[in-house]
Amino acid sequence: MLHIADATERAIQAQGLRRVGLRGTVFTLEQDFYKGRLCANYGLEVLVPDAPDRQIVHRIIYDELCLGQINAPSKLEYLRITEALQQQGAEVVILGCTEIGLLLSQADTALPLFDTTALHAQAALE
Repeated sequence: MLHIADATERAIQAQGLRRVGLRGTVFTLEQDFYKGRLCANYGLEVLVPDAPDRQIVHRIIYDELCLGQINAPSKLEYLRITEALQQQGAEVVILGCTEIGLLLSQADTALPLFDTTALHAQAALE
């Protein structure tokens, strides 16, 4: 089985990065099935948004992106949260939910974004 975190980790390690910001649903951000694997198996430091920002990210995913709604104010919130992760020391932000790429792209920020869906698919092809 090809774990999505393993595919993501390979891309991160290939660029020599160690401190990663993780973006996803509350479940992804608060439980260890994803971030725990990155820490335990690969020694990465995983940074997540603070509790209020985790709720914002989660709400936008479920109440907007899953419904096909792309809203400019939500994009601004995501950019603000990305900046906060960078200020915490994140060298990259992992887009740990398939819908996030609908709202945020690499053109929106200088901080590298790693889209787990694309990385997982590429690893499966390889």
